[in-house]
Formats: sequence, C-alpha cells, structure tokens
Amino acid sequence: MRQLTDAERLQRFMRSLGEAARNHLRVYFTGGASAVLIGWRASTIDVDIKIAPDDDVVLRAIPRIKEDLEINVELASPNDFIPDLAGWERRSPFVGTEGRVSFYHFDFYAQCLAKIERSHARDLEDVREMIARGLVEPKRLLEFFGEIEPLLYRYPAIDPRAFRRAVEALVTPQT
Repeated sequence: MRQLTDAERLQRFMRSLGEAARNHLRVYFTGGASAVLIGWRASTIDVDIKIAPDDDVVLRAIPRIKEDLEINVELASPNDFIPDLAGWERRSPFVGTEGRVSFYHFDFYAQCLAKIERSHARDLEDVREMIARGLVEPKRLLEFFGEIEPLLYRYPAIDPRAFRRAVEALVTPQT
C-alpha cells in the first residue's frame, strides 16, 4: 500500500533518482510535491514529475523506487494539459542536486494555469497559496494566460472562455 509523501520521503526519492541516473538530467516537480517541499502542505498523494531529457535508466528505476519508498510517482506536468508557457524552464526554481540529477519546481505560472484549468478545490487553494507566497504575480498570470489562449484550440477538452473566466476570477481580487 502506498503512503502519503512527506518532505522526508521526497528527499529519499531525490536521492534514489540521483543514485539511479547515469547521465545528467533535470527533474521538475509539480503540484503536491512543490507544495510539500515549499511547506504549505505536509504531504501529497502523488509525486508528479517531468524528466528532461527522457532517460530510460531513470524511467526503468522509478517502479523500484516507488515500491521501496511506498509512494506514487506520475509522469505529469502542466505542459501535458495546457500549452507550454514561453520561458518556463528559466522560471523553474532550483530545488537541489542529487548525483547527476538537478531538481526544480516546474514554473509556478504554468502550475497555476494548469490547476485553474482543472479547477479542483485543492488546486484552487494551491493557486491562492502561490499568489499569497509571492511565487506568482496575479497580473503576470493573466498575461501568461493571454499568451496561451490562442493555442487552446489544440486542447479540445478545454473551454477557452470558461478557462479565461476562471483565471480572471482568481486574479481580479489580487490585482
């Protein structure tokens, strides 16, 4: 049975990935993992990551690491659900290095927009927390939405007007 992932388990996960890696790569945390590492949540159900570049050795190690640490790991990031935000890599804050792996938080603007699009209660709480902690600026969040809005036709499950209304509803009181 899988356990909730707290900060200590996340550190063990990072060490394990670092030990498995044979090449230099980047791992981007998103969602609950970022919330736990920064400290506004004590635990998360899943550790959502993006690996760049793809690395078969590390990907093959993940099932073993999941079992050893009794955690859930998903290969998921905001750019799986919404268009890429230009410059997201530059805005991804550094977390640390283990072995040949450098860990980052996936760009908080992209995380916020993906969470707003999904609109689960916990996701919206996370967005409010990122705004309150100064990880994103509401006005800039709306600007980033404007940049990806013309590309939303590539995501037929997304209603662009509803998405815009949701972004505006979260940022308007903050601006």
